[in-house]
Amino acid sequence: MVLLAEDSPTVRALVRVELEDAGYAVVEAADGRVAVDLARQSAPSVVLLDVEMPVLDGYGVIAELKVDPATRDVPVVILTGQADLVKALDAGAHDFVRKPPQQGELRARVAAAVRVKVLQDELRARADELERVSRTDHLTGLHNRRHIEEHLRRLRSGARRHGYPLAVLVIDVDHFKQVNDTLGHAGGDEVLIEVARRLGATVRREDLVGRWGGEEFIVLAPHTDLPAAAALGERLRMAVGGTPVLGGGRALTVTISVGAAAGDGDDDLVVQADRHLYAAKAAGRDRVEADATV
Repeated sequence: MVLLAEDSPTVRALVRVELEDAGYAVVEAADGRVAVDLARQSAPSVVLLDVEMPVLDGYGVIAELKVDPATRDVPVVILTGQADLVKALDAGAHDFVRKPPQQGELRARVAAAVRVKVLQDELRARADELERVSRTDHLTGLHNRRHIEEHLRRLRSGARRHGYPLAVLVIDVDHFKQVNDTLGHAGGDEVLIEVARRLGATVRREDLVGRWGGEEFIVLAPHTDLPAAAALGERLRMAVGGTPVLGGGRALTVTISVGAAAGDGDDDLVVQADRHLYAAKAAGRDRVEADATV
C-alpha cells in the first residue's frame, strides 16, 4: 500500500491512477499532519510525499516518521518540482520523483522502494528470530539461562527501587540419572519437556520460568515474599509429582526438589535458593525448602 501525501487534488488524481493501474492500493493525505497520522495507522509500504505541504511540510513529515519506531523504516519517495533534494535525502528520504513524473518513472521508483521495504522486513524478522532463539532453551522451549540472568537483573533493580519482594525458586528433578538409565536419554528428554510444561502451566502470568541447566529449572516471581514462594514451590512440586510422566513410551513418577528464597533485590537470591535446594535434597528430596535460617 502507498500513502500519497500531496496537497494538489489534480496531482493526487494523476498519481493515484498510475499507481492503481500498477496494482497498488493508495491512501491519500492532503496535508502533512494527516500524512503522519495515516502512516502510523495504515502501515504503508511506501510514502510518496510532496515537500510543500500545508500544516506540516515534507521535511517535518519525514522527521516525525523517522523518530517513530512504527514508521521509521518506511521508505519515503519525494514527489517534487523544486524541493531541496539534498536536504530531503539528508533528512531520511529514500528517493525522489520530479513533477510531473516521466512515463514509467513513478512506477519504477515506487517499486524499488517497495523492494527495499520487503528486504528490511525480512531482515528484521530474521534478526528477531535469532534473538528469540538465542534466549530460548532448544529442548524445553523455556527461557534459557542468558535470558533469565538478564531478566533477574531488571527484577532486582525494580525490587530495590520500588520496595517489593522478589522470590527465586531453583528446582531440580530428583534422581534424574536414574530416569535416564531407565528410559534412555531420549526418554529423559521427554521427561524434561513435560516437567517444563507443568512448571510453566503452574506459575502466574507475571512469573518467569527457565531452564537453568541440565535437569535444573528456575522461577523468578516478583511481588512474592518467602511464605508465598514456599507455597508456590509446593504447587510446582505437586504439579510435577502428582501424576506420572510419560517418557520413552513408559509412565514414570517423577519428583522435584525446590529451594526458595525471597528478598528486596539486594541479596543474591539464586545463591540462597540453591542453598535451600541442597537442604531439600539432603532431607530426602521431593520437598520444598524455604527456611531463611538454612
